[in-house]
Amino acid sequence: MSHPASEPVSLYADPGGGAFADLARRLDRGLSVGVETLAGLLVLVEVVVLLAGVTARYVFHTPLVWSDELASILFLWLSMLGAVVALRRGEHMRMTGLVSRVGPQPRALLETLAITAPVAFLGMILYHAVDYAMEEHFIVTPALEISNAWRASALPVGLALMMIAAVFRLMRVARPATVLAAVAITAAVVGAFWTAGPVLKPLGQANLLIFFVGLVAVNVFAGVPIAFSFALATFGYLALTTGTPLLVMVGRLDEGMSHLILLAVPLFIFLGLLIEMTGMARAMIGFLASLLGHVRGGLSYVLIGAMYLVSGISGSKIADMAAIAPVLFPEMKKRGAPPGDLVALLSATGAQTETIPPSIVLITIGSVTGVSIAALFTGGMLPGLVLGVALCAVVWWRYRHEDLSHVARTPKAEVAKLAAIALPAIALPFVIRAAVVEGVATATEVSTIGIAYSTLMGLLVYRQFDWRRLKPMLIETASLTGAIIFIVGCATAMAWGLTQSGFSQDLAAWMAGIPGGAYGFLAISIVAFIILGSVLEGIPAIVLFGPLLFPIARAAGVHEVHYAMVVIFAMGIGLFAPPFGVGYYGACAISKVHPDEGLKHIWGYVAALLVGLIVVAAIPWISTGFLAR
Repeated sequence: MSHPASEPVSLYADPGGGAFADLARRLDRGLSVGVETLAGLLVLVEVVVLLAGVTARYVFHTPLVWSDELASILFLWLSMLGAVVALRRGEHMRMTGLVSRVGPQPRALLETLAITAPVAFLGMILYHAVDYAMEEHFIVTPALEISNAWRASALPVGLALMMIAAVFRLMRVARPATVLAAVAITAAVVGAFWTAGPVLKPLGQANLLIFFVGLVAVNVFAGVPIAFSFALATFGYLALTTGTPLLVMVGRLDEGMSHLILLAVPLFIFLGLLIEMTGMARAMIGFLASLLGHVRGGLSYVLIGAMYLVSGISGSKIADMAAIAPVLFPEMKKRGAPPGDLVALLSATGAQTETIPPSIVLITIGSVTGVSIAALFTGGMLPGLVLGVALCAVVWWRYRHEDLSHVARTPKAEVAKLAAIALPAIALPFVIRAAVVEGVATATEVSTIGIAYSTLMGLLVYRQFDWRRLKPMLIETASLTGAIIFIVGCATAMAWGLTQSGFSQDLAAWMAGIPGGAYGFLAISIVAFIILGSVLEGIPAIVLFGPLLFPIARAAGVHEVHYAMVVIFAMGIGLFAPPFGVGYYGACAISKVHPDEGLKHIWGYVAALLVGLIVVAAIPWISTGFLAR
């Protein structure tokens, strides 16, 4: 999930200024409107192209041979333009735990360094990206029979626009002295590494610690976006310690961002926003509340159940939380539930539902490890239920003495009416899953069926479709997509650098020697991925370590779907547990509750999640029992 870093208002200049500042603002606004509009249109075009492909193949039995190729070309452009929008808005994934705890002046400097460090990378890689696009000119695409430079040009264009957007963002910083200090520090660090190149080269694998542990850690904890932290470390490692042409790094960036299966990411994000806008999420929650509202802790059970159902539709945790919290929280507060407990449970359900299809993390695992998406979708339902039961046990204990004397039971006729209203919404997860399992659509295409279904339900059944919200939703989809896919690309390049260094073979040998066989391997994986999830978030951690660890898991006798469920839950716990888990702060932002209020409530839920994870790890059948034999 994305953790936007909001721009501190105190750091930014007043709208006043001279002619130069006015020109800069006009150019910045023009760039923003142009890129956002184009990125939003690309989301819409992708939906139309893929839906046309499904319809032509399944309804008319005449496949469009060019649809996947066109979708792939447009997807790279969408990802790069989305990354530009995310950079301008400050929405690239960052770890802000340290930045938010320092004083105003150090924070101002760190926030500015979080812009100048990406500018340094973009400036160094841009020439090689142009070179890469020119090399791709000689390759002709098989279906459309056009030069592949049309697709590859998205990389240099996107990188150049990101650099311009970052420079404009620097110009909006109020204190020129802070900007100069950040630029000087960035230049000094780059210069120091460049000068030390001859010393670093003979160090061999010790450079892995310097670049991929030291440099990445310093950047991440300083608040530099995670994607650029990976990119700077990889660029420095390849440029200073190997003879690898940097054209290769651009190629790996392209490879990581060009998996067609990742096209499911923007489509499911948009679907999640759509179900909230059409009132489908509200209808589901209203029905569940009518069933359980009179039970002690009933609305907490509704929260757990609603997150389970909505996760099966949207695939985006931010969309899930934004759809549910505003509907349930006012009534829960009215009944006396502490706000801290509400945000703690919301955060815990974020971790609990990470494996519910069509989870973006599941899609990412499938794209980088080759595990069947359909198998992951099938295997993810029951493990999420196990963790849900564990959370329900904590809810039962905490609310066993709740006073419900003032709460009236919903009449059966009203429950039946709400069930009828909610039925189209509740059917959507089953429509999506059936379309994949029955072969109607691929995991990439199936979201377009969900989008078409939700649009029809919003227009014809729920009569709730705000056309004015469509453009902001498309732009938000593009921004979040750019933040996610650019991380995948940079993490792919970093993983390639680690593999070429021989690290993967060393890691495989060490992991294979862990005592305890399959269970020993699972235990060490749980600890490692909880830590990785809290620092890196799920998607970059999976892209980095999935290709390395899944083959080792198979060799240790662990089923790959079982292993996927274990590592996803471990990362989810790390992601949504304080103090480092950025998912927890995302839940607080959506709930409008201060993070400190949830701290004393969340540990019981985290303990329940850990118990559920141990059960899922110890009993492989929970993950694999429903897979086709």
